[in-house]
Amino acid sequence: MLMKMVYLLVLSCSILHAQVLFEDQAVQLGAGVEYGTIAYGAGVSFYDFDSDGLDDITLAGSNENNFHFLKNMGGNFQEVTLGIDNNNSHTKQVIWVDYDNDGDSDFFSTSIQDISKLFRNNGNGTFTDVTFSAGFPGVIYQTYGASWGDYNNDGLLDVFFSIRDNVIPNILYKNNGDGTFTNVTIEAGLETIGYMSFCAAFFDFNNDGFQDIIVANDKYDFANLLYKNNGNGTFENVSGVSGAGIEMDAMSTTVGDYDGDGWMDIYITNSFPAPPGQVEGNVFFRNNTDGTFSNVAVATGTQFNSNGWGAVFFDADNDTNLDLYVSGEGDGTNGLLPSAFYKNNGDGTFSIPTNAGFEDDIKYSFSNAIGDIDNDGYPEIIVMNNNYENIFLWKNNTPQNGNWLKVKLEGVNSNRMGVGSWIEVSAGGNVMYNYTLCGEGYLSQNSSYEFFGLGGNNIVDYVKVTWLSGAIDYLENISINQAITIVEGSSPLSIEEDYYNLAQIYPNPAGDVIVLKQKYPENVNISFYDMSGREIMSTTVSEEINPINIHSLSSGCYLVTIQTEEKLVTKKIVIR
Repeated sequence: MLMKMVYLLVLSCSILHAQVLFEDQAVQLGAGVEYGTIAYGAGVSFYDFDSDGLDDITLAGSNENNFHFLKNMGGNFQEVTLGIDNNNSHTKQVIWVDYDNDGDSDFFSTSIQDISKLFRNNGNGTFTDVTFSAGFPGVIYQTYGASWGDYNNDGLLDVFFSIRDNVIPNILYKNNGDGTFTNVTIEAGLETIGYMSFCAAFFDFNNDGFQDIIVANDKYDFANLLYKNNGNGTFENVSGVSGAGIEMDAMSTTVGDYDGDGWMDIYITNSFPAPPGQVEGNVFFRNNTDGTFSNVAVATGTQFNSNGWGAVFFDADNDTNLDLYVSGEGDGTNGLLPSAFYKNNGDGTFSIPTNAGFEDDIKYSFSNAIGDIDNDGYPEIIVMNNNYENIFLWKNNTPQNGNWLKVKLEGVNSNRMGVGSWIEVSAGGNVMYNYTLCGEGYLSQNSSYEFFGLGGNNIVDYVKVTWLSGAIDYLENISINQAITIVEGSSPLSIEEDYYNLAQIYPNPAGDVIVLKQKYPENVNISFYDMSGREIMSTTVSEEINPINIHSLSSGCYLVTIQTEEKLVTKKIVIR
């Protein structure tokens, strides 16, 4: 039985990788629109704003154009009017958020020429401007990003304003639950001076169940900020001790688990070249799982070394590995990359494939986001281009050799959108982790669905959702190639069923030493198998946390079995 399991996992680890292929079909699909031109670009959303199960497109407005709302008609787009006006001002972030937990999507936008505005969805196709009654300021700030999250775990989405000013600070607004918001910046312990911030993202970097905040700050005089949530309504600035507080021309806050170890990593874009002595190229912060980060941009091959802006993680070919797409401000004529699609090689490195379809990706591009225009499980990319150029709509034409699952959440005790939840998916013993966000990248919003590539696996072993409320839902034996919605509390996990959390192995990818963190205080036998199914090494772990020396193992992909008296768990690990 064990060898059969190992064999099946070997197959899932070595499926045939299809050639990734994208094509810009914005004009053909009815999305050939532009917003004008704005210094430092503008935002884009690839979010289903009318809750019909199809990912729509929303573009920021400018002095020349109003917001563009492009409704997905089933694979192509038609512009619709929602009665929402940008007042002929340059807007930045455009984002759909259910701030009142009523089940429909409200609209929020930031601006550098007007006040940031909140429009409540009336549920009948109309919207009401509730900016002032909600308590947002009637003052024009240089507001770029707006990231939404639940910092105090009360089931209500709060919002963090990123203000690009060297005097006026960023602002955290607490959702009071009655349609109003309160400025709690000082109360929460956040910095009260300006940091020239472009954008931020709520995420949980230390896996403690509370949402932390990463902030990307422009200019080398203003180091990036990482705020650790103390779990009591306050934050601690851990930028220095974590290693995330690097001085750079930071633009994006792109969060994802690129190495599949269950800890969120961060990708931050940069200008090029850097001043002497400063970090060169984009920064890729690998989470060390101990509260610190290491820049692995060079080691992973994702340094970019150009003028980067938007970035997004996604699995382009559904091979179980998160790839990376980066937009750049340039046309490639000066020797700098205009953009880059980085294919995850599955061994901790990335490469730029040839003939992936991005040869004409040479416009001055800023924000980008992913969605699925035809619900085939293969994500598309939209890109906001400056200088009166049409947007890119990169249709994913990759041969569909990889299976997939899309997961959408509906919170009950947590916020209705399920923002701040961990989704864990296992297929063939390969475990993947996504974390739900609302406002990320550079002024961007991705699909409401979380995408999971399953490779050659024909069944999903389980889906586990850990909500901000602390509730856990667990579903087994899920069919592949479908989109599912999980309602909080619909499939609660009992203690007896918690076998899959028996043990965790980290770091992964690993070097000379790994740590096995057990759930149960008993002897555990741990064995390593190569991709042919041959046992290479076996040892017994008797302590709750025990370093295991693996320096004798060659670099590559291994299957690891963790056996107690009653339970068996199989995992995949990459050794560098």
